[in-house]
Amino acid sequence: MLSKTINSKSILMNKVLWLLLLSTGIVQSQNVLVPDSTGVVQDNDKIEIKEQQATDTIKKFERFKAEGVSAVVGEYVLLDSDIDKGYLEMRAQGISVEGVSRCQLLGKLMEDKLYAHQAKQDSIMVADAEIDAMTDQQLQYIIGELGNEEKVVEYYKKDNMADLRRELFQANKENRLGAMMQQQIIEKIEVTPEEVRNFFYAIPEDDRPIFPTEIEIAQIVIEPEVSQEAINDVIGRLREMRADVLENGASFSTKAVLYSKDPGSARRGGLYEGVKRDSPMAKAFKDQAFSLMEGEISEPFETDFGWHILTVEKIRGQEVDVRHVLIFPDVSQDAIDAANEKIEDIRNQIISGEITFDEAARKYSDDKETRNNGGQIMNPMTFDTRFDLTKMDPTFSAQVYNLNEGDVSRVIVDRDRTGKGLLKLYTVTKKYPEHQADYVKDFERIKELALREKQLREIAKWQDDKIKEAYIHVNEDYSDCNFETNWLKQ
Repeated sequence: MLSKTINSKSILMNKVLWLLLLSTGIVQSQNVLVPDSTGVVQDNDKIEIKEQQATDTIKKFERFKAEGVSAVVGEYVLLDSDIDKGYLEMRAQGISVEGVSRCQLLGKLMEDKLYAHQAKQDSIMVADAEIDAMTDQQLQYIIGELGNEEKVVEYYKKDNMADLRRELFQANKENRLGAMMQQQIIEKIEVTPEEVRNFFYAIPEDDRPIFPTEIEIAQIVIEPEVSQEAINDVIGRLREMRADVLENGASFSTKAVLYSKDPGSARRGGLYEGVKRDSPMAKAFKDQAFSLMEGEISEPFETDFGWHILTVEKIRGQEVDVRHVLIFPDVSQDAIDAANEKIEDIRNQIISGEITFDEAARKYSDDKETRNNGGQIMNPMTFDTRFDLTKMDPTFSAQVYNLNEGDVSRVIVDRDRTGKGLLKLYTVTKKYPEHQADYVKDFERIKELALREKQLREIAKWQDDKIKEAYIHVNEDYSDCNFETNWLKQ
């Protein structure tokens, strides 16, 4: 769908922070607003490049220095290699770098450092424990994607994981400080109804934004019942593994590789490093991790993910490294048939009018997160009930795309995060067709846009003021860059 742009004066309202390019070259996404001195803006999962003046096209630098200083912002030094890493990471994430100049990337990096610099000046503090947890999750994800620590170290051209972790920690800390600084700038900004009205009617009618088709969706979920026999079988298998390791010296790591159903850790021998008491893991999992001594293996225990055994590999102060094996019970064909018969009966009751979808979800659905809301699903990206059909998961979109308001889908076979089979019904509780912005119908969304524009104006003013106060030096190689923000102090 082609989107209408507003006008050059109102372009600010569409600008959001696209990617925070860290000094390590690892790209982090932040949900904060900044005026874009680089001309690069993010619209969810695509990158748009604004028209640049002729002086800010991709620039060929004759005097490129591998470790030359590109700019200094306060106490932060930006190297030419930081810009190079930015290009590499954009390519690694599938983002086109065509038309993205070194000037643009440098401008974005300088913005990031200006926020972090001012956060320190204003004594904004961030707890190391928070950054530790963020870094641990980041490393676990990276290791999971690349396969093992050796590949991670090679990919990021570090000598060891400790060096990479230190760099990630520092980059994440600066990143978080910058985000907190930006939030402090805008936290008290509000818009009045009159400001919203003036904002909307200042946009020429032909240039008012087009809102895409959106829908609100409810679901009913039926889980095939797991028999006690299947549960006992899983517990028995886990106990056999435990005994084989303790009594015969078998490798716990090998057991995890061969049998664990946890895709995030199985290929690493079930390993989770740096688990803390406040880590975002199941309570029963953490309880076991912090109740065992090194080398001990737990008895089988259950979480929402399935059944586990766990061993503590190393205790490091308030952190532990653990390995685990996850298995979940098999579901019999009889249980699947019974669940299918149940959900078909529910569907027939809804269609015949014996019960509403809302009532059926509250009465029958096995999904704890949605059943008390009549099955209403929350959009995990926006934290409201609306889903943009063009930005939904393709599989999910295909299941509901042709439903009209009040329609009930056929029974859909799905799987939860553990791979367990589920049976589902969907209904569209509300449909909002694609339309040009309407002041009355779309007031809340227009209000958000008006607030965003006001926040961006305030941040732009803040940037101008702080650039005048801070020590900023830009290498002469970049003196011809057409920065929108006054980095050159001209």
